[in-house]
Amino acid sequence: MTELISKEQLERKKRSEQQLQTEGVPFIEHLPVIEGPPTAQLRSVEDVAWRAMCLNLVAVKGEGMGYERLTEIIEQYGLREKFTRDEVAFIESAEPTDHERNQFTWRYEAYWVLLWGLSYIPELGRPDQICDVPRSVKIMVDRTAEEFIHQSRLRDIEQILDAADLIYRYHWACRDANLVGNPPPAGLNGGVVLERHYALNWLIGYPESDTDWDDISTDT
Repeated sequence: MTELISKEQLERKKRSEQQLQTEGVPFIEHLPVIEGPPTAQLRSVEDVAWRAMCLNLVAVKGEGMGYERLTEIIEQYGLREKFTRDEVAFIESAEPTDHERNQFTWRYEAYWVLLWGLSYIPELGRPDQICDVPRSVKIMVDRTAEEFIHQSRLRDIEQILDAADLIYRYHWACRDANLVGNPPPAGLNGGVVLERHYALNWLIGYPESDTDWDDISTDT
């Protein structure tokens, strides 16, 4: 059975394409709409908050924080059981490779998206530069785990779907440029785009609402 496409999905796609056109970012009109309600379902505010704190800590380790100090913070925030299998392997690794460190340091960008989703950050901004890392870390450091969760306010699903649709099309443009050996168009940062796409897809439950963080898809 063909899934019906709603007016809201089509309008969201059109707004994204108008934004891309304004910025000079290539797009293709036949790139599909993204899922909308009821298929797209937001995670709970508690799940998003726990995930955000975990992403912050794996990114901090990626930058070089030692195991002993990291363990203290994990215990302080009650995060021991909240990490994914890939994150646990990285945290427990005594000598992660440079590639692993780099991969997890990029999680700051996913963390930034979740901070925005939780209303700690007013605007995501264009994905052409890395996030404000000191600011993002301070948001968590200034709060206990309980305060971080209690003060979180999950954004409306329509706002999050708008961001997810736009990043989906940004990501297509980056991948299309890469296929022919060109840099991302219009000054986009490919790493930032990828991490935002990943985090937003997790937020809206793509491809399935019960998909684990380690297995999120960013297909375009």
